[in-house]
This record gives sequence, structure tokens and C-alpha cells, in this order.
Amino acid sequence: MLAGKRILLIIGGGIAAYKALELIRELKRRGATVVPVLTRAAEQFVTPLSASALAGEKAYRDLFDLTDEAEMGHIQLSRSADLIVVAPATADLMAKMANGLAGDLASTLLLATDTRVLIAPAMNVRMWQHPATQRNLARLAADGVETVGPDNGDMACGEYGPGRMAEPVAIAGAVEAALADGPLAGRHVLVTSGPTHEPIDPVRYIANRSSGAQGSALGRALVALGARVTFISGPASVPPPEGVTLVRVETAAEMLAAVEAALPADAAVFAAAVADWRVANAAGNKIKKDGSGALPSLDFAENADILARVSQMALGRPRLVVGFAAETDNLLAHAQAKRKRKGCDWIVANDVSPETGIMGGSENAVTLIDANGAESWPRMDKDMVARRLAARIAEALA
Repeated sequence: MLAGKRILLIIGGGIAAYKALELIRELKRRGATVVPVLTRAAEQFVTPLSASALAGEKAYRDLFDLTDEAEMGHIQLSRSADLIVVAPATADLMAKMANGLAGDLASTLLLATDTRVLIAPAMNVRMWQHPATQRNLARLAADGVETVGPDNGDMACGEYGPGRMAEPVAIAGAVEAALADGPLAGRHVLVTSGPTHEPIDPVRYIANRSSGAQGSALGRALVALGARVTFISGPASVPPPEGVTLVRVETAAEMLAAVEAALPADAAVFAAAVADWRVANAAGNKIKKDGSGALPSLDFAENADILARVSQMALGRPRLVVGFAAETDNLLAHAQAKRKRKGCDWIVANDVSPETGIMGGSENAVTLIDANGAESWPRMDKDMVARRLAARIAEALA
């Protein structure tokens, strides 16, 4: 899908730089030409020789290399690419980009270009969550810079949380989406999918019957229209779609954290069946019967309302927020009330009564509700529902 495309890959200085070598291989596998640029800090983790050998292209390092300036000045180098990718995008590089600094080759290339830029942030969780980094991220988004990741996970420093660079396959998928032709090209769409599992003890949990099939179908349909999709999935029974940035979660709290980390987005579609409650006193060890006939006491707490929280954001709200309403009775009335209560733009309502076979099945029958009323669609394959909904999203964002 990237045949004939030229990618300028700026490798920042961080432990995640080693993944940039695998990213080069993945981009080339998809047909792209990759031109590496290394910061001085990046050379502490990977060598220009290894980047050049994998890319089959010269690796650039120095702003003041007169030979390079004679062959291809930094202006031309920055503008000869179809896309500039910064991976890893360190906190320092993001700060330079946001404030227009140009003290080395990488930052000068980024300032001297009108080419689209995609960054893959990677840093310690506290650095990622610091207000300065979040301000820089918002400034970059306002400037049109696209973002993939970061993921939640273990850090090289031993901490856990958001800050891991997205995996090379996910970054390559984001590159394909950024360069794809289609009505959603250049748009970032966040999709949640699947159930959540709320633990009772280490081996038991509360769940629901959602398979994640409709969410996965929607992710595929959005990618096909050129969108860059962040796909946040609970433990679904169907495989995730290809070409998305995949974030796997278990609980509602983890899903909320992943959603907040994935913003900003042009649109957010909340297709996941998120548990309304969690067990507040979940046991650290397996609960066992003691032979007395006594039943364990479970205290429940309400989970955060992800759809309402995003719909009612004062700053950074997606242009289009779409919720799903799975109902077993009074479908239209409950779904219309939910849209008003949550504050979202659209609700996709469906009847999941056991006799319909929709939850966990291959077909769906939905009613699309917006401020102008309700439109019922005939029962059809979930892929067809997804393509129709994706087309509507593209129209709304046009």
C-alpha cells in the first residue's frame, strides 16, 4: 500500500529508538522508501550504519554537513517526502516542534517543511502526563501534526502507564492511513469495542456477552476510508481489524485511561459494552468456600461514564461523538433519552434481546438517532452496518 511513497523517518533519542529499526523494515515491506534522520541522542541507542543498512538509503545526521547541503539541502530533504514520521518522538523533540525551535538537523527539517507530520511519542509516564508535554501535544495537534500512540505498558525505567511508543506495525498502519486516498484521509477516529471484565478475584470477573464484532467491523470500514484509527478493545472474542493502532484493555477504568490518552481525535465512536459497575472490594486471592454455606459479600461501585465524559469535554472534544445503546425494551425511548443525557451527537441503538441473536451474532439491526430524529436501518450483516456508519461519519467530517 505504500509503493512509491517516500517516508522521512526522524529517530529521536530514547530507548524506543531500537524499535525504529523494525519500523524501517515494516515500512519497506509495505513498499515505501525510507530515509532515516538521526538526532545526536538517537545515536546513543542505534547507529547511523544500522539505520542506513536497513533502509538502503543514506542516514542523515548533521545540519552542517556541506556535502549534504550541496547534494540536498535540508529544505529539499524535508520537502521531498510524502510524509515525515518522528519515531520515537521524545518530550524534547515535541517541545522543539511545538515552539518552532531549529537547533539541529531534525528540528530544522520539521520547521522547514509543509509536508504532513506523524509523531509516535515515547517517554516516561510522568513526562507524558506532565502539563508541559500535554500543552505541547495540544499545540502540535492544532498545527495539524498527527499522533499515533503512545501505548500503556511497562517502561524501561520500571514504571507502568501511558508512554510506550506504539508498535512498529501500528505506526506503519498509521502511515498507510495518513497516505491513503479516501474521504477520511488525514482524520483520526477513536473506536472502543468489545466487553470489559471487572474482577471479583484473580480468577473470576463480571462480563457481558459482547463479542466485539460490530466494533471490529467498524474499525475495518474506517481504515478502508482512509482514517487513522485508534482501536481500544476489551477482551473481545473476534480478532481486531488490521491497520489500526490497537490498545488492549480489560476493565472500564483501563478503557477510560486509554481513551483519554488517545485524544485528540476528529471523531470518537463508543461501540464497547462497558460494564456499568465494578466490584469495589475485589479480593486479592481466590475466594473459597469454607463449608459453612456463607456467601461472599460483594460491594459494587459505579464505573466512570466514558461516553458522557468525552461528550461533555469543555476542551478538545471530538467534532463527532457517537455512542451505542444496547437495549432489551423501549428501544427508541431509551436511546433518545441516553443521547440527551450523555450529550453525544449520535446514538446507534439496537435491540439485544436474546431472541434477536444480535449480541454475539453476525447481523445487526440498528436505529441511528441524532438531533433531527431517528432513522431505522434494516437488519443486515455487521460489516454492512459498519460500512454504512463509516460513510455517515465521513459525510459529517467533510
